[in-house]
Amino acid sequence: MPNGASLIEKAERYGAHNYKPLPVVITRGDGVWVWDVDGKRYMDMLSAYSALSHGHRHPKVIDALIRQAQQLTLTSRAFHNDQLGELAERVCKLSGLDRMLPMNTGAEAVETAIKAARKWGYEVKGVPEGHARIVACTNNFHGRTISVISFSSEAEYRAGFGPFTPGFDLIEFNDTGALETAISDKTVAFIVEPIQGESGIRMPSPGYLKKVRKICDERRVLLILDEVQTGFGRTGKMFCYEHEGIKPDILVMGKALGGGVYPVSAIAGREEVMKVFTPGTHGSTFGGNPLGAAVANAALDALVDEQLTERAAANGRFLLEQARAIESPHVADVRGLGLLIGIDLKPSAGGARRFCEALMHDGLLCKETHETVIRLAPPLIASKTDLEFALSRLRRALA
Repeated sequence: MPNGASLIEKAERYGAHNYKPLPVVITRGDGVWVWDVDGKRYMDMLSAYSALSHGHRHPKVIDALIRQAQQLTLTSRAFHNDQLGELAERVCKLSGLDRMLPMNTGAEAVETAIKAARKWGYEVKGVPEGHARIVACTNNFHGRTISVISFSSEAEYRAGFGPFTPGFDLIEFNDTGALETAISDKTVAFIVEPIQGESGIRMPSPGYLKKVRKICDERRVLLILDEVQTGFGRTGKMFCYEHEGIKPDILVMGKALGGGVYPVSAIAGREEVMKVFTPGTHGSTFGGNPLGAAVANAALDALVDEQLTERAAANGRFLLEQARAIESPHVADVRGLGLLIGIDLKPSAGGARRFCEALMHDGLLCKETHETVIRLAPPLIASKTDLEFALSRLRRALA
């Protein structure tokens, strides 16, 4: 078998350079652990940005994948299949919303939410056709499509990709006054992440989402919550909005819904919003396919049966407390909720990348985000023993 260096060389030679991965070539995974092609073992502290919340190759999810692959993989939405209805019911009951619409990737789900909000604005709120506006936050990350980067404030995501989709207004995250000011009679929705993951695990003030919910209700604006990264137990609740006792009008889901083995995403929403979709108005050949739906059903089963949300809450408190106790001249702040934690480094530390490379050599796989933040997001199945392993490596690297 080729060694890691030769495989990296081949990927760099023939692949587009749109990522800057750590120099490790993973060949096998099991639970919270992965092995490279040279046989070295690492703990996965990234979980594929929450897509591997169940860990690598969760037995229930893999069994469902194999069983369904041997029976039926794809029908398109031209026909019903025996898996999608069950998934739709589960998602609605878990989220407290009325209907769901399945897609494949998180970015597709965000696009679907945008379409739903605009169509609701025209058909229900009465905004003049073609004039709907959606408010979003600076430093957001909702995906990579043209429409999504049209409301990004990150220059790197936008450079060279214009012209952009109109109809979006940007405000600062965690600023309810700015939201009130930005809303006009043409505003149909406000889209926001409960925690801004890609921009460095940026946390809002307590009560922020509750205030946002109140403003949206008063101004008849839909609240779209993008929980692609924070959903399905990551923050110690099934969905992050539950920490403040609210519900969105549209919920965007993905990543962990596919159990770490298959791309599955969806939106769920209130009846008034979801009824704007009629036959022919939106679709996806693979969205809601029986293979993906069976995997998602098994992933939700495992999440509930194994109490992974509750484990994330307890282990998240432990990890956050222990990470904050690390004595280091490099650390400016440690913040997070559940098993989504960011270690923010001082400018003098020289960036997070070099620490992630040092951790990699010590058997821990993390990834920098927003240049100065080390993201800690282990699989929800991680035990306290696993987390102690990670903390011992973090203490060494940050010392």
